[in-house]
Amino acid sequence: MRSLNLIHETEVRAKTAGSLARYERSQRSLAGGVSSGLRRAARPYPLFFERGAGSRIWDVDGNEYIDFGLAWGPLILGHAPPKVSAAIAEQAAKGLTFGAQHELEYLVAERLTEILPCADLVAFSNAGTDVVNVALRLARAVTGRPKYLKFEGHYHGWGDQALVSYRFGAEHPLGQPEAVGKGQLPHEHVLVAEWNDRAAVEQLFAEHGPEISMVACEPLLANSGCVPAEPGFLEFLREISTRYGALLLFDEVITGFRVALDGGQGRYGVTPDLATFAKAVGAGTPLSVLAGKREYMDAISRGEVVHAGTLNGNPLALAAAAAALDELATPGFYERLHTLGNRLREGLEALLRAKGHAVVTTGDGPVFQVAFQETVPRNYRDTMAADKAKYSDFAIGLLNQGILVLPDGRWYISGAHTEADIEATLAAAANAL
Repeated sequence: MRSLNLIHETEVRAKTAGSLARYERSQRSLAGGVSSGLRRAARPYPLFFERGAGSRIWDVDGNEYIDFGLAWGPLILGHAPPKVSAAIAEQAAKGLTFGAQHELEYLVAERLTEILPCADLVAFSNAGTDVVNVALRLARAVTGRPKYLKFEGHYHGWGDQALVSYRFGAEHPLGQPEAVGKGQLPHEHVLVAEWNDRAAVEQLFAEHGPEISMVACEPLLANSGCVPAEPGFLEFLREISTRYGALLLFDEVITGFRVALDGGQGRYGVTPDLATFAKAVGAGTPLSVLAGKREYMDAISRGEVVHAGTLNGNPLALAAAAAALDELATPGFYERLHTLGNRLREGLEALLRAKGHAVVTTGDGPVFQVAFQETVPRNYRDTMAADKAKYSDFAIGLLNQGILVLPDGRWYISGAHTEADIEATLAAAANAL
């Protein structure tokens, strides 16, 4: 695949000169030339886009792509969904933000408390990192305990207390907390276990139970390989948290409103004490949500736990959310999303294997992972066996065929994708190979 994909890369470079020029210019004034560090991983360089519609996106050079990156997940309805865009435009004519209360706040909150199993009350913010920070603070406040337990490879935002043991080398000692970047504060209040390892969780609780305020996890490890919880593992986390008086947090920034209307907690049948949402809930606008049981969320209501932010409850984002929730609640929406996702996932796996590649796919319908490796991973360390260089070659080949995917192997499906998009993508993948 290597020599063929050098040709693909050369051809991509030849038709994206406008993106390269803009990237070179942006690096002179914008740190790294991008607004989020993960975007630097794009090959051959970060592309610059001009517009999107439905399942398609166009770069500044006029190249059209079927988009399976979906802005790293938020575009559950695709690009510029008409009803959401109209709702934003209508609200924008009334005002961009108020720094005060407005009707959309309680209307969207009421919808969320009806939909989400854990949601007696909700609080709004702008990004997933924001609401994770509030959740950690809230757990410490209501339990009086300083520590929390997380899992290797799980991403809970880029705050100092959460960006721990997300990315590290295979040689890193098992269970030892590891900062991801320089300048992070010490993380002595973080305990780390392997995903799907009951014995490790039991041991940490046996040693630190009176200090653990919360267990935090993605109910599907979407950020690092789309690794599902093994049968009974989420139920185990629910039981052991309750047994030791700790809270259970599901970070549903990805799974929320993507794998099901009621998120991972609804789809997998386990109700946490708290849950965080972002990405799909705003359908492309900056909106995040902390949802939880009243007995805990009331600490925010009483002002005992500080939750603040000038743009919290922004009317543009809540107008988008209100319109998006109507679309997501349409009967059959998620059944169709899962059907399309499964067709694409199974088709890619069959195609790659037919070409002689060792490949596995993991995930759940509208979000899945393609990895060049022999065995199905059960935790983050297992995903390190994947041949990332080979996937990068595959991705650049797809890009040359008009298919846009994320550099980490994750694929997203939106309500705007069609059966024709899926078949065109499988044909493009065959050409790329």
